[in-house]
Amino acid sequence: MAARRIALLGAESTGKSRLAGELEQHLRACGLRAAAVPEVLREWCAREGRTPRPEEQLAIAEEQERRVDAVAAGAEVVIADTTPLMVAIYAGMLFPDGDLLRFAFARQHGYDVTLVTGLDLPWTPDGLHRDASQPREEVDALVRSLLQQAGVAFQVVYGSGPRRLESALHALVSARVLPESVAQRAPAGDARAWNWMCEKCSDPACEHRLFTRLREPPG
Repeated sequence: MAARRIALLGAESTGKSRLAGELEQHLRACGLRAAAVPEVLREWCAREGRTPRPEEQLAIAEEQERRVDAVAAGAEVVIADTTPLMVAIYAGMLFPDGDLLRFAFARQHGYDVTLVTGLDLPWTPDGLHRDASQPREEVDALVRSLLQQAGVAFQVVYGSGPRRLESALHALVSARVLPESVAQRAPAGDARAWNWMCEKCSDPACEHRLFTRLREPPG
């Protein structure tokens, strides 16, 4: 049986890496052979101490997917801590006829589910050269817009602490990527800390209203 592939996308400091690790740990505790694949772009920038040049971006995206394929050969569930789509966004290489964006779109369709991490966590700099100059809201809007252009469905996860993991697990069960039993074993949290995307999912004002509702105590 082919490995189920989960893509985590989102702006800076929205908890992608932490969520990838928590999902891996939780699914292993549920008896699944799960593995998280770290972000190659982060690794590259930390090693080289600079932002990749345009001609280096596609190779980074291809290496990201090569690692996903390699891990998928021996796992039941693969969690990708970002995909080539984020490489294209950080590179600013968003031309429809460009090799990088075409590759990113094609590979994104190979994931069983795409989760986008919401903007409800506080921003903290990670000190890496790959950081985009745009505010998180702009990067978040780009992620969602490009997924829509590619025709890739996605779900947005919210919540802090255990609620973010619970949000992701509910989304994965709803997408029929994982059995319901994995969500039943999730840490306690507010079940309302997750939501489907809407037609205004890239509207910061809409996001703000949603976050406010999520923090309200049950009526």
